[in-house]
Parts: sequence; C-alpha cells; structure tokens
Amino acid sequence: MIIVHHLNNSRSQRILWLLEELGLPYEIKRYQRDPKTNLAPPELKAINALGKSPVIEDGANVVIESAAIVDYLIRRHGDGRLQPDPATAAYDQYVQWLHFAEGSAMLPLMLNLYVGRLGDAGAPLHPRIESEVANYLGYLNEALGHTPYLLGDDLSGADIQMSFIGEIAKAQGKLPAYPHLAAWVQRFQARPAYRQALEQGGEYAFAK
Repeated sequence: MIIVHHLNNSRSQRILWLLEELGLPYEIKRYQRDPKTNLAPPELKAINALGKSPVIEDGANVVIESAAIVDYLIRRHGDGRLQPDPATAAYDQYVQWLHFAEGSAMLPLMLNLYVGRLGDAGAPLHPRIESEVANYLGYLNEALGHTPYLLGDDLSGADIQMSFIGEIAKAQGKLPAYPHLAAWVQRFQARPAYRQALEQGGEYAFAK
C-alpha cells in the first residue's frame, strides 16, 4: 500500500491527484501547517529529514520531491499510462516539463509571494520578478495554445506536475493575461480524479 505523507495546502495534493488518475490504492498520513507560521509540523522530519511534503512510502521505498514521485509512481505503477513511450521525442518533452515546474517556473512565483510581503522594502525587486513571471507564464501559455494538455490531447504526468504552477499563478491573479493557461487550469480542475483527490486530501486553497 502506498502511503502519502500529505501536508494541507501543499504540493502533495497533486500526488493524491496522480494516484486517483492511476486508480491506485493509497493511504494518507496527514500533517497540518502551523496556523501562525504556515510551516509544516516537525513530525514530518521523522519521514523526511528536510521536514517537507510530499513524501511517499511504497514498501521499503521512501521517495521525496514531487517530480521524482510523479516519475516513480508512473514508472512503477502506471502500466504505460500518463507518459509517452520512453523511446519517443515526446518523452523528452515530458521529462523537461517534469523538471521545469520546480527548476524554473516556481522560483519567480515564490519570490513574488515573499517579496510582496516586504511592502516598500521589496519594491526595487518587483520589476525583475514580474519580468521573470511573465517570461515563464508566457512560455507555458504558448505551449498550451494548440492542445488541451501539455503533450497533446491527453493528460500526462507533466500536467499533474505543472498544475501547481497554474494554481499559484491563479492565486496571484495572473491568469487573465494568459487565456490558454487559464483554460488549462479550469480543464484539469474539472477532472473527476482531481475532484476526488480534493475529497480525500481536505483543505486546499488553490482549487478555488
């Protein structure tokens, strides 16, 4: 049985969604953020020394990092679903999207969030951050301009991994400028497996 160490309002929600898309049985071990600091509880360090979520246990295997978990679950349990054939060029694009989410796109969005809390002290950084946000969201919007999902007509693990980028952008009020990106977020949030994962995972502000 796969165990998901799930933190409320976190990237681990997309792992629950992946498991629902794959139809795999799983258990949830729940953790709640501190209401004052919004940080994960120290109990998470018992399974991940970094104290971060998501984490999965699959028998003796413990896997951290969202992209690694997406790859692991699809490779080990997907039976060919939710990823292209590894011998194709589409698979190379798929791997690029898996890493693009956290390797490139997430940083300016997180900086936008944190620097915004500094008020006037953060003002000098805003133009550069906004430029980078526009660069990455524009790139994603263009990629979604001709197909409903990142790799074509069908959902893949790339969409699941990238979903948090779209949801953070939506929470920051960025989507009106990126109609293809906005339509993609609306499309994947309407999927039955996504809605079922919300029921299983509980509080998740980014589904609004």
